[in-house]
Amino acid sequence: MRVTRLIVIRHGETDWNVDSRLQGHTDIALNPQGIWQAGQVANALRDEPVDAIYASDLQRAWQTAHAIAHATQAPLQADTGLRERAFGSFEGKTYTELETLWPEDSMRWRKRDPDWAPPGGESLLAVRERITHTATALAQQHLGGQIVLVAHGGVLDQLYRLATGQELQAPRSWHLGNAAINRLLWTPEGFTLVGWGDTSHLDVAVLDEGSA
Repeated sequence: MRVTRLIVIRHGETDWNVDSRLQGHTDIALNPQGIWQAGQVANALRDEPVDAIYASDLQRAWQTAHAIAHATQAPLQADTGLRERAFGSFEGKTYTELETLWPEDSMRWRKRDPDWAPPGGESLLAVRERITHTATALAQQHLGGQIVLVAHGGVLDQLYRLATGQELQAPRSWHLGNAAINRLLWTPEGFTLVGWGDTSHLDVAVLDEGSA
């Protein structure tokens, strides 16, 4: 059967996520919460049949993928095509700083202008082309199987749009949670959505001594 199942994971939390700083290609590691999230999603996928894991080579995604590979014993490979959108001079800045430093560019970014790119960065059109090519090529290698892709919010956003027919400029109404489990199907006709934003593995109650 010419179908590939994809489990798509955004990396665990980083300090820049907490601070609302654009990360792009800047190589930021997971924070303690992100390391915990990586362990939780890895444990949730432990019994899944996984043929291969492909991850962005940026360490926040690579750390998350390494935890999944350890749990599933599936082979892990880096793919730069799964990197976050390059934000150029925007990287490291908060949303408020962007509005102050580059008000016009910030407006075009917020309006999701498909042709606009941050200075030194990528346009949405370029990102869509990269993600479409990368995810399609990886899925084609595993027809009839299941693979895990570990990447970034911008990558998952593009995959959701591809699977649901959302335009690049459509306002985002779907969640891109750190370490959430998202499921897609790929066929030669393209991507379809199976499930999105499963965070049940992160909803762990912490018991205190009095609740035992």
